[in-house]
Amino acid sequence: MYREISPGVVNTQYWHPIDDKRIQCDLCPHFCQLKEGQRGLCFIRANQNAKVVLTSYGRSSGFCVDPIEKKPLNHFFPGSSIFSFGTAGCNLSCKFCQNWDMSKSREMDILAARAGPEELAKTALQRGCRSMAYTYNDPVIFLEYAVDVAQACAEVGVHSVAVSAAYINSPAREDFFRYMQAANIDLKAFSETFYRRLTGGHLQVVLDSLEYLVKETQIWLELTCLLIPGENDTDAELEAMTQWIVEHLGNHIPIHFTAFHPAWKMIDKPRTPLATLQKARNIALAGGLLYAYTGNVRDITGSTTWCTHCNRALIVRDGYSIVHNHLTSQSCCPYCGTQCAGIFS
Repeated sequence: MYREISPGVVNTQYWHPIDDKRIQCDLCPHFCQLKEGQRGLCFIRANQNAKVVLTSYGRSSGFCVDPIEKKPLNHFFPGSSIFSFGTAGCNLSCKFCQNWDMSKSREMDILAARAGPEELAKTALQRGCRSMAYTYNDPVIFLEYAVDVAQACAEVGVHSVAVSAAYINSPAREDFFRYMQAANIDLKAFSETFYRRLTGGHLQVVLDSLEYLVKETQIWLELTCLLIPGENDTDAELEAMTQWIVEHLGNHIPIHFTAFHPAWKMIDKPRTPLATLQKARNIALAGGLLYAYTGNVRDITGSTTWCTHCNRALIVRDGYSIVHNHLTSQSCCPYCGTQCAGIFS
């Protein structure tokens, strides 16, 4: 457990000095070089007394009890409740950020509510939540806080779910994900140009994190791709993304194609048509993925989990609500016996 050196502030370990006046944060690939008193791009990691500290420990920007399908996770205890929280700040600069009022706001850091790790874990348990979601902004930037919350959750039997863009370096990546049981990772596009121009990051870092999660951990993984008209929704890009996922992660990894709405610095872009999401889902399924979903829209077909063998409906959803769950107690199709990938009750 990290110890606060002042309210909301804890020392961190992923940094090193680079000269007499600056130190470098090594948590993520931005490698921010900070003078005394300066904050990194993420806003919540700063140089204080020649050390990189986290300034948002125990200070959450919001809490909510959600259906786990809202994260979105469709194959990790579907129908269960999840307790969601986050902090201020983010280490990507997505011009289309859908949570910009939290991740980009500096005032939100001032208004953050006090919430210690044990308090969060106990509250989740009291509210009947099976899991805790580290979300809203990107939890990798509040690693120390997230790790302590996850350990507190483990002690009371609450699972931890990371909702992240996975823009983080090794070994910090291993430290953060060591305490997670599931993750939804935002694969924002399959183009380095998109990542550089619209997020300020690099695609390969995210791909490396995804391969790490599949090959080096037991974490249940699902992906989300927010489709922005004219930016990342071409057939060629969706086909290339699908092929990479099948070859490098496996055909059982679910992907959620979600609808963009105008926000932050991309208010000139139109909302994503349902037809675009349905096209992306069809491309993913035709390319070999077993589970593909549409999101942020009402589309019962696109939100239903289908048997990969006989194509019958296994879990029927309307929005975030489960209408029917036909899975057997062994998580199999009741009609043909085919196993459904995931972690179920």
